[in-house]
Amino acid sequence: MAITKKRLAVLASALALMTAGCATDTPASRKDLSYEDAAANPLIPANYAAATSLLTRLNGQLAPGQPLIAATVVNIDALDRSSTLGRLISEQVSARFTLAGHRMIEMKFRNNVYMARDQGELMLTREIRDIASSHNAQAVIVGTYAQSSDMVFVNLKVIQPETNVALAVHDYALPLDAMTRSMLRANR
Repeated sequence: MAITKKRLAVLASALALMTAGCATDTPASRKDLSYEDAAANPLIPANYAAATSLLTRLNGQLAPGQPLIAATVVNIDALDRSSTLGRLISEQVSARFTLAGHRMIEMKFRNNVYMARDQGELMLTREIRDIASSHNAQAVIVGTYAQSSDMVFVNLKVIQPETNVALAVHDYALPLDAMTRSMLRANR
């Protein structure tokens, strides 16, 4: 009998060790982030750096008082869809242009910003060109993102709406970490 109890105790211990590895990270066991942790998050600086790069590349091509429009950054594989990440990138790039002294027209587009042309080439939709014209906007900031297994690649462009000419472009990548992944889940 003593051997059976001993075997049972060993089996119970082994089972406890095996199931401990299956435990999930519950909200109670997760460490809350501090304000310092949030302030150190690199997403805002990455998006601001991308906007600063666009501003540098524009190098005087924009008239000082004439407004710009920032469109939502969209999924390159589904141009009619974005995500929390795409909308946040657009907001932060627009904020950086505003901080640099540009007048930004706040707009949330109901329809596509892009339409596909032959060979996957993208161009602004007629609606965007018409809106830019009616607001006397000299340029539209547009962008796409593409998700890979471990990165999100972002492409931003400043487009002259009448001609579809890119005045400035910038590409960068974000890590596909838990935060980025959570903002991509709700593709809309």
